[in-house]
Amino acid sequence: MWIEPILSVLFGYILGSVPFGLILTRLTGAGDLREMGSGNIGATNVLRTGNKAIAALTLLLDIGKGAAAVYLASLVSPGLGVLAGLGAFFGHLYPVWLKFKGGKGVATLLGVVIALMPIAGLIFAVIWIGSVILWRYSSVGGMLAAASVPIVALGFGEYAMMPMFIGLALLVIWKHRANIERLMAGQEPKVGSPKQA
Repeated sequence: MWIEPILSVLFGYILGSVPFGLILTRLTGAGDLREMGSGNIGATNVLRTGNKAIAALTLLLDIGKGAAAVYLASLVSPGLGVLAGLGAFFGHLYPVWLKFKGGKGVATLLGVVIALMPIAGLIFAVIWIGSVILWRYSSVGGMLAAASVPIVALGFGEYAMMPMFIGLALLVIWKHRANIERLMAGQEPKVGSPKQA
């Protein structure tokens, strides 16, 4: 009875913990992403290396692993998709291969949300992109987008998913606590700013 749910979480975790940003920057000779910019393994920090193509690919792969975890597990049973999605999200945030020091989860959360509730995923993407265009702070866009998911779930009557979405949104905000401090101090770098040491 418990084997399939446990395997779904583990499958999602393993898939989600693949650090695409770190792998791609190393493969392209850019070095260790954790020693550049903010030290984060996500697409925004990859962008600070100056390689827009690799940053875009990192973003797509991080979204893709969240969506793939949900979709593939759902092929076995619809209820397993949620568990695999949770596993993928936590895998990205706390990958065992990187001593549990992972990314901030925005892109992977988007992938999970797209697979579970497409309309919420679309709204998530619009808020994220729109906020970044408006204010040029990736952190602000990511936090606002994550916070929108439980609100959209409420609006569409998906009450069963609301506690999970609230928890995931709070985790995204928690992972951005250093960004919040920099925003308050006026020191948060904007998207497209020069590469940082």
